[in-house]
Amino acid sequence: MCNKTLSAMIDWNTIDTVLLDMDGTLLDLHFDNQFWQHFLPARYAEHHRIEPDQALDELYRRFDEKRNTIEWYCTDYWSEQLAMDIPALKRELQHLIAERPYATEFLSHLGANTTQRVLITNAHRHSLDIKLEITGIGEHFDAIISSHDYGAPKEHDTFWLRLQQEIIFEPARTLFIDDTESMLKTAQNHGIGHLLCIRQPDSSKAPRTDLTFPAIDCFGDLLPKS
Repeated sequence: MCNKTLSAMIDWNTIDTVLLDMDGTLLDLHFDNQFWQHFLPARYAEHHRIEPDQALDELYRRFDEKRNTIEWYCTDYWSEQLAMDIPALKRELQHLIAERPYATEFLSHLGANTTQRVLITNAHRHSLDIKLEITGIGEHFDAIISSHDYGAPKEHDTFWLRLQQEIIFEPARTLFIDDTESMLKTAQNHGIGHLLCIRQPDSSKAPRTDLTFPAIDCFGDLLPKS
């Protein structure tokens, strides 16, 4: 539930650029969790004619081996490794893709105030294109960056070094919003001055209570009080 308590806590006069994550931040993480934790394992078991529990164990083992690497997020990599068309399978579940509350309103508000808006995501371009097509949020950004463009995910220093070479922004006058604290920590190490986390990335799960960064419930928290 949005409470709009944070809008007064942020001095927007000190922010010129807002960097935004996509999955779990602008978009409900329910789609991704359903796909990777339930839909894909079921289809993998069916495709390879193995038991569902065996498929789940095998997939999770392989995912864990690639965690925090660019391959972990790469649909081309997993299509090859699993002998399945991952983008096509995502299309089958695309009806679950949804924006988080007030996401578009917040982006429009930033644009009306000439704040630079940059989408930075670890999603592969295949996944990114599907989600931009379904939601239309791409039209609200001044730039859209996939970590696959740089060959390094956002939790790695390389991503931030490359980003600062490509996009003109002052780190100290930049707000970064993400649902993963390890990525916020890396951004903090690179001088990003304002950092916010998402308390409930997946609408089907309970809000988190163990976050160390300031968190919002929805983007309505950041809109001016009417």
